Amino acid sequence: MSTYSSAPTGKSATMVAPKAAPAKGSEPKAASKMHRRSRSGCFTCRLRRKKCDEGKNQCKACKHLGLKCEYKRPMWWSNNEQRKHQKETIKNIIKRTKLSEKTTQIGTSCAETPPGLSHSLPTSATYSEATARTRAPSIESQHSPGYDFNPPLSHDYYDFHPHIVSPPYDTNAHYQPFPPTPYEVDIKTERQMYVNDIPTRHDSMISTFSTYQQPPSAHPTLPSFPEDEWINEDIYNTGDMFSGTEEGLDFDFFDFSHGAPQASQQALIQIDDCDRPLLDHFIDNVLRLIFPILEVNQHGSARSEVILPALESNKCYLHCCLSISAIHLKSTRGLQGEQIDGDIVRHRYATIAELCEALKLDTNHLQILEATLGMIFFQCSVGRPDDALPDISWHQHFQAAISLVRKLELPHAMVHDNNARVHPPFNMTLTSWIDILGATMLGRSPEFADTYREKNQSGSSSGLCELMGCEDSMMYLISEVACLDALKSSNGINDMQLCQLIGSLGTSLDTTEVPAELLMWPYSSTGAIRPKQLSRNMTSVFRLAARIYLCSLVPNKTKDDPAMQALVDRFTGSLHLIPHGPDGFDRSIVWPLLIAGSESTADSTFRQVLASRIASLGEHAEFGSFGRMVRLLQEVWRQSDEAIRTGSGQNVHWRDVMQQKGWDFLLI
Repeated sequence: MSTYSSAPTGKSATMVAPKAAPAKGSEPKAASKMHRRSRSGCFTCRLRRKKCDEGKNQCKACKHLGLKCEYKRPMWWSNNEQRKHQKETIKNIIKRTKLSEKTTQIGTSCAETPPGLSHSLPTSATYSEATARTRAPSIESQHSPGYDFNPPLSHDYYDFHPHIVSPPYDTNAHYQPFPPTPYEVDIKTERQMYVNDIPTRHDSMISTFSTYQQPPSAHPTLPSFPEDEWINEDIYNTGDMFSGTEEGLDFDFFDFSHGAPQASQQALIQIDDCDRPLLDHFIDNVLRLIFPILEVNQHGSARSEVILPALESNKCYLHCCLSISAIHLKSTRGLQGEQIDGDIVRHRYATIAELCEALKLDTNHLQILEATLGMIFFQCSVGRPDDALPDISWHQHFQAAISLVRKLELPHAMVHDNNARVHPPFNMTLTSWIDILGATMLGRSPEFADTYREKNQSGSSSGLCELMGCEDSMMYLISEVACLDALKSSNGINDMQLCQLIGSLGTSLDTTEVPAELLMWPYSSTGAIRPKQLSRNMTSVFRLAARIYLCSLVPNKTKDDPAMQALVDRFTGSLHLIPHGPDGFDRSIVWPLLIAGSESTADSTFRQVLASRIASLGEHAEFGSFGRMVRLLQEVWRQSDEAIRTGSGQNVHWRDVMQQKGWDFLLI
């Protein structure tokens, strides 16, 4: 049995309090008595370094602050990075709870004040305790002598979470004395995993977001508040009125192939004992790398609605993920030898064998498509550029995926539903992303270019923005540029026609520009990510990369052209709005970095900025598509700088370098 990871061991240290001065006449007894710190308090209090009363089910501190009280060792406790993140989350929850209590106190004298909601919805017990507890009026109370009945109202007050819609209380006299309290929603997802019918792990995840939308019907244990007593319709019909506001998340956006999302699911995965370490490594370390933007837009859906259901029901997909896990293990931990290589090849071969068998039977087309896309896309998150194990090229796999997409009539379904509010098929959205950017890798037109053109004309969504971060309209235009690139490469157009089409596409890109003041840092003041702002920033980066790509098609265009370098400089300036580092999104903009970097010169600031972002990523910059992109750019720069130094003046194209080196990269 092969094992790639071992659980760390450690010993608990006992904290001894300093000895107090002995009382008179009791020195022998006091000298022998020592105080030991309790180790049975809840993990939340231990993380906060606060005294825990060890109350049954929930301690008083956690109950009062609206925190999750955990006596069972949580998953985040053993990881320093996760522990630090949990501490910040707890701080934000405490801040919101305190502010909510303060707002509730201000509005106690008004019969129409909405109830203050803490981070977690209170049970009947906590509600009665909150009612019974009395507090002295603060200086901000309406009953205090120094209370200002005309306080300045600030919308920054509502920046608890990126998705709060700030209400128009400035124009509503009913809300002048006090600002309303946002309604916070906790969505809890629980999943029990079984390996060979044996429960191996239990995951529990809570996602919290704030909204002013009407709460659900009253819980039987909570008091009921008539709707017309505290709901103002003006609040709920507003859009993004103020800078930084976000609309609520759509947790049911995609049509997942495994059915509608469920609150609680169990994953029953059948697997050999020798492959358990690979499965655990995939879930713990690889899964979070695959769909970072989807995780931001629909927290937890990549795990609960895409990966785990497929691992349970699709054997081919399971072998694909185990192979990817082995590749990640080999590259990140430096494992060498026949054992790890054998695991990679064994599961890769099993994946292909299962695919061939399913294709021969001509059944389970959706499962085959799912596994094929996994083989293509998951590879973009793992491995080093110099991996030399035998494999089938990504575009050969993609040809099989295209055949399956046509068999399932997914493009026709997307076009047919242009005018209806439907959920795009997740597998078709992922196919579209690979198709559009993969076409630029090969110098070909996207396979479904006509579909994207029709979608662009109708202004309908394919889900590309929610899945990968760049707005759909921009991806449709990149598809058009790829078509023009293929047309030029095949000499199917003369220079005059080429320049006319370049000008036309440039005008189309102009229409998608947004005002500069709408581009801002995507994190709120509390440290929460704002998905819509992140998407707006990423679209700006892709737009500039599309312009550079389009300008590179101009006949006789050189890299040192001032207009081209001005575009590269603009692109470099736009990168400061994309978070960097291990928890950033550099790995989601690999294609734009490749396009802009390939046109940069030796004295361009782009190279210095990219070097700093590589340094902030650390060892993560060496893996997946990002590592391959860096390796390709280094070779392109070496050859380009050499050509300039020798005076040959020859443009070096990144696709030519890939062909010279025999690299078959999918850099998306």
